[in-house]
Amino acid sequence: MILVTGGTGLVGSHLLLKLMEQGLQVRAIHRAESDLFKVERIFSYYSDQASTLFKKIEWMVADINNIPQLEKAFEGVRQVYHCAALISFDPNDYEQLHKVNVEGTANIVNLCTANPIVKLCYVSSIAAIGKSNGEQKATEENEWSHPHASVYAISKTAAELEVWRGSQENVPVVVINPGIILGPGFWDSGSGQLFHRAHRSPSYFPPGGTGFVAIADVVDIMTTLMESDIKNERFIVISENLTYREILQKLTLAMEKDPPKKQIPYWALDILMPLDWFWCLVTGNKRQLTSATVFSLKNREIYSNDKLIDRLDYNFEPLDRTIAFSTKKFMEENPL
Repeated sequence: MILVTGGTGLVGSHLLLKLMEQGLQVRAIHRAESDLFKVERIFSYYSDQASTLFKKIEWMVADINNIPQLEKAFEGVRQVYHCAALISFDPNDYEQLHKVNVEGTANIVNLCTANPIVKLCYVSSIAAIGKSNGEQKATEENEWSHPHASVYAISKTAAELEVWRGSQENVPVVVINPGIILGPGFWDSGSGQLFHRAHRSPSYFPPGGTGFVAIADVVDIMTTLMESDIKNERFIVISENLTYREILQKLTLAMEKDPPKKQIPYWALDILMPLDWFWCLVTGNKRQLTSATVFSLKNREIYSNDKLIDRLDYNFEPLDRTIAFSTKKFMEENPL
């Protein structure tokens, strides 16, 4: 039996599809208020047997911070894919980020040590990778430091420490650190917001950049690592390092929109940050421009995928193919 946490998210839903297409026995946990229909809809993007595959999943209500529920979910499990996480860059969400990402991961690790788990795969983030130095790409060995780190990055780094603790307690683990994951269906969160931005034909682009990867590559790499002899290692999972201008150009052109031509001035980002703080104070909305996010928008980070390519002899899917497919689905579901 394979256990998947976070099965109703972008990574988890695509992972479930891949596992079900392989005919494996899978249990997926979800919160009581989760929208399972969204998972079946993701399946329908790729398969004519979406409903059949979806119904073969053993769904179980369990919160990663509810120990009794988790204990039941772990019964008979041999492999664990821990995809569940809270994504927020608002400092006001720090306690919730710590509760879900750190304490929740600690609970998963503790139950892995208490059960005969063959292997644990943890979905971390490049936010937990130390920053690059100029044109020198960041690797898995780069030292992570707190300055300019978002609250999300802090929580994911602490969560990784819990996973490494599990590796010291005889649980074989693999950790992936994906860049911004591009894929369809989750338009209101994560990379889905890039599709909305591109659809509005933005005139301006931020000066920075980061690593990007297709969702198909992420789940393919996860399952390959779990079936390999590799253990107690982490892997940066990115296919291309792109500037924000380049990714917005690709998205806008795929939507037949005008690409952005003007760079947002650095000073404008500095001015917008306190305005965003004041607006959120008045409205109660979540922060969009914190000091950490402004730093990332200003600066380009570049990452090395050499370790992954070397160890798995892996060939990444062209991002343009994923962008074309994802924008097609976006336009179908957001016609206006």
